[in-house]
Amino acid sequence: MTTFVESISAILQEVPALYRGPGGAIAVLKDGEPVGQHVWGFSDLERRIPMTAETVMPICSISKQMVCGLLMDLERNPTLAMKARGEEPGKQLSDKLGEVLNPKMLQDTGLTIRHLSHMQSGIRDYWAMTVLWGAKPEGHFSVADHGPLVMDRIKSFHFEPGTEYSYSNTNFFVLARVIERVTQQPLAELLTERIFAPIGMTTARLCAHTAEHPPPCIGYEGDETQGFYPATNCIEWAGDAGIVASLVDMIAYEQFLDSSRTDPQSWYQSTSKQQQFKDGAPAGYGYGLARELVGGVTTVRHGGGLRGYRLSRFYAPEPRISIVVLLNQEHGFPGMISNYILKRALGFPEAKHEVVHPSQEWAGTYLDPDTRLAITVDAGVAGELTIKYHRKAEKFRVVDPLRAQTDDMVATLDGSLLTLHIPKDNRNIHAQRVTTNRLPANSSDIHGYYYCAELSSVFHCSGSGGMLYGSFDGFLGKGPVHLIRSLGDDVWALACPRAMDSQPPGDWTVVVRRDDSGNVTGVTIGCWLARNLEFVKTGEVKEPVV
Repeated sequence: MTTFVESISAILQEVPALYRGPGGAIAVLKDGEPVGQHVWGFSDLERRIPMTAETVMPICSISKQMVCGLLMDLERNPTLAMKARGEEPGKQLSDKLGEVLNPKMLQDTGLTIRHLSHMQSGIRDYWAMTVLWGAKPEGHFSVADHGPLVMDRIKSFHFEPGTEYSYSNTNFFVLARVIERVTQQPLAELLTERIFAPIGMTTARLCAHTAEHPPPCIGYEGDETQGFYPATNCIEWAGDAGIVASLVDMIAYEQFLDSSRTDPQSWYQSTSKQQQFKDGAPAGYGYGLARELVGGVTTVRHGGGLRGYRLSRFYAPEPRISIVVLLNQEHGFPGMISNYILKRALGFPEAKHEVVHPSQEWAGTYLDPDTRLAITVDAGVAGELTIKYHRKAEKFRVVDPLRAQTDDMVATLDGSLLTLHIPKDNRNIHAQRVTTNRLPANSSDIHGYYYCAELSSVFHCSGSGGMLYGSFDGFLGKGPVHLIRSLGDDVWALACPRAMDSQPPGDWTVVVRRDDSGNVTGVTIGCWLARNLEFVKTGEVKEPVV
């Protein structure tokens, strides 16, 4: 009979050919002990340097759970400086929010440190908004120089704190700055002292500047058809991401998590518990950790991405299995690889469903009246629909001609009304179909300049012959031109496939606003990460305030 270890070894050997790219490193642990490891390919294609288990890579947003671990540790074991103040550690941290955020964000809003940790703050994502501030994808972003300018320009929420979920890197940028102000120590120093050293992550460290990652690993854009080429990154991030680590480091981390799972003194035992929304509904995200079912097995996990890198780690508490996947390519699918390994290792059969054909009425564009975001629906392969609301299109299995679902969303269609039930966001969306014309939409009256006072951002819209273009100016410069396409009457999509952060926002929805006479007065621009930003049409170019 094939043992679990033999099975894992065989499965890992399949991965490189199934998910082709420059290189990668995978580890599988069972009951806290490594049972499989596979490293393949190259950390540097040009210099032919092989990938190894000791190769250090940026783990990107996986950093968030470690920052939350640090936060919890400081609350339980405050520094000497914190003890000297004589105040409860949690209060010290909360009191510093007003020094980092714009004061308007704390006036009778109920915003808390926990809302930030659980992605329930309602604060828009700053990496998405760098597009609106005129950033170029390969441009420079400084925590010290640009961070305060970002915080000054974030003055409102896109939902009430505690009521919904929306991924926002701003939450963890703020948490990191609060921690540094309270402790009067750099984040890098605190992470080394309280997270990496105790766990035994010997080469892990905070490396905030993405252009200064330790050699020899190179992250790659492109694919096998176009060719792979080195990715250029010039941003700084510290809190929302920034940690670099090797596979050896991540194995040590997974061993620590497994040993801490039932220890009431461990920060992980607290941070890994399922959280709730304000209304008591269970939340799928908390303390930098997402919960996801894979074949009926609960996993507690997080992925990470930077231009040229894709990474994932999860721990499945019930079978006590950890899987870490590190890839030095942008278009890898580490989460899919992890899920594939878990299903194969546990012998889950492929689910077989009756093929149900969707009604032909599904296809089209719908507009969410609350977020002002477009939802597009297309027919997929037999028995499937492709629905795009978040950053990328997702496949829904059709269970009834007017009902389709994924593992965590349900879509129903009633005439022109599309309803999306999204428990992880704690939202029920009721979106109306957007009227579309057979002829190309007339765009001439949309041309011009628009100004968003809150962001101090200028949107420039131009074009001819039915072709529309958009660009943004702000404190980060004059950004590149984006292509805009019509989704229906007065609803447009501004394409943003590349940005400072990766993954980029994708499509921004641009909804035209008109007065009673039909004249264009402004546009509402938003994406899943940053919604409902109002720009007013102006007859002249208004320079953004730097």
